[in-house]
Amino acid sequence: MVNFNENILEDNTLLSVNNRGFAYGDALFETIKASYGKLLFWEDHYFRLMASMRIMRMEIPMNFTMEYLEEQILNTLTENNLSNASSRVKLTVFRNEGGLYLPETNTVSFLIAVKPIDTDFYIANSEFYEVDLFKDYYVSPSLLSTLKSNNKALNVVGSIYAKENKLNNCLVLNTEKQVVEALNGNVFVVKGNEIKTPPMGSGCLKGVMRKQIIEIVNSLPEYELVEAAISPFELQKADEIFITNVVVGIQSVSKYRKKTFASEVSKLLIQKLNIKIRVS
Repeated sequence: MVNFNENILEDNTLLSVNNRGFAYGDALFETIKASYGKLLFWEDHYFRLMASMRIMRMEIPMNFTMEYLEEQILNTLTENNLSNASSRVKLTVFRNEGGLYLPETNTVSFLIAVKPIDTDFYIANSEFYEVDLFKDYYVSPSLLSTLKSNNKALNVVGSIYAKENKLNNCLVLNTEKQVVEALNGNVFVVKGNEIKTPPMGSGCLKGVMRKQIIEIVNSLPEYELVEAAISPFELQKADEIFITNVVVGIQSVSKYRKKTFASEVSKLLIQKLNIKIRVS
């Protein structure tokens, strides 16, 4: 069951062929992890969505409060018998149909879809995980590149490339040939006591889990968090590389080309992350 503008409908409900999310990618989405009726980092998701809607010149309805959207998500979980389980929630907001590139209206609709997932808390995944660079296309850094929009052609093609080359993931470069992020999350590089991640100006996604990890690292006196450009050359010299998103949490990288990596810092941060969730 899905939630379309407060209406709980079968998940095979058809949207119009004129839907602007389908026709022009004129849509934003948030992927949220829900655990037993609790939306993890919901405030961060909400404020990112509101900021993104303003950037996209979408009209924010008066009833789009944090409490209202949370209620709609929880209602959808209940209708899918997922209130007492862990779930992946996708909240999509799209501009209402009408017009071509120039819309006839800036009003919006929303759609909420949910799926069960296996893990309640974040775990350290010890399975082999290999990445390489995806160099067929590049991210052009701008405010738009930081949004979670429906314009994800690079991520789709990059994911196909990774599968064809028997990789678990790829790291994406910007037009300056700097490492920006992974196909499905932000990237962090560990060297000694320095934990480095690309800055927002590089074109990376404004990740909710990225924000959590930055806050955790900044609370650890033994490590220094640095937001700075990362060159592909630095990957070969790193002690660890890990990828973050709200569903997986932290995914440590085992191998990049001929270099293999440890995962000690990743494991430490996962422990701190789970503690942060429990006390929040």
